[in-house]
Amino acid sequence: MESNIQFMQAALEEARSAAAAGEVPIGAVLAHGGKILARSGNRTIRDNDPTAHAEIIVLREAARLLGNYRLAGTTLYVTIEPCCMCAGAIIQARVPRLVYGADDPKGGAVRSCFEILSHPSLNHQVEVTSGVLAAESAAILQSFFAERR
Repeated sequence: MESNIQFMQAALEEARSAAAAGEVPIGAVLAHGGKILARSGNRTIRDNDPTAHAEIIVLREAARLLGNYRLAGTTLYVTIEPCCMCAGAIIQARVPRLVYGADDPKGGAVRSCFEILSHPSLNHQVEVTSGVLAAESAAILQSFFAERR
C-alpha cells in the first residue's frame, strides 16, 4: 500500500503540472520493477491531440523505452478513473494492474459508467485498486473547474 501512495503522489504531481499549463489536471505514472518508467499529465491542448491523455502518453513512452507494446509487469497509476479510450489502451498494452484515485461518474470506464477492464468477453483482465488518494485527486479537479466557472 505504501508504494501505491508513493506512485500516486507522483501522479498527483503530474496532475498539478498539467493544471498549471491549463490542461485538465489528470496525472499518470507507469511503474515497472518498483520504479517509475514513465510519467505525464494531460497534454491534449498543448499537443492539439484529443488522444493525449496522461494514460496514453505514459503507455506510449513506456512501450518505446521497453521496446515492446506489451507492458507486462507494470502498474499504471492514474489520478482519476480512466475513460473508454484509455481503458481500451490499457487492455491493448496488456497492463496487468491499474491503481487510480477518484471515480469519474461522468466518463469512467472501469466501474462508474462502463466496466471495460473486467468485461468477460475480453482476453485480458486487469487487477484494479481504486480510491488511492481519492480525495486529493478529486480536489485537484474540482479546484481546476471551479476557477474556470
